[in-house]
Amino acid sequence: MEASLARATMLKPFIRKLKRALLLSASRGGGVSEIRFDEEMEAAKMVPGDVKKGHFAVTATKGEEPKRFIVELYHLTDPAFLSLLEQAEEEYGLQQEGVLAVPCRPEEIQKILENRRMRRASTEW
Repeated sequence: MEASLARATMLKPFIRKLKRALLLSASRGGGVSEIRFDEEMEAAKMVPGDVKKGHFAVTATKGEEPKRFIVELYHLTDPAFLSLLEQAEEEYGLQQEGVLAVPCRPEEIQKILENRRMRRASTEW
């Protein structure tokens, strides 16, 4: 429990940055007056157009070819996914821009996403 809490605390700056980028991206369509133009332009550079509100892009960099995934934010609470983020922090640091690069094979991310979907579906009954 303490290890998970420590990991979550370490990832807070990344999660804040990700949430801010997603909020700025969502505001582009709404025309929120408080947000300055340069912040909107910065968010446009950080969040690809195919990434919907409540999602973020991740690229698995190991293996034959890198593969890109669009991931829902709720995966940020999954211990297996948090472990991948820790690996990314160790290898690339927290200053990544754009798509989050994770040093794993695409199959690893796919397995985590499928396991989470199955667990989520089983609790909806």
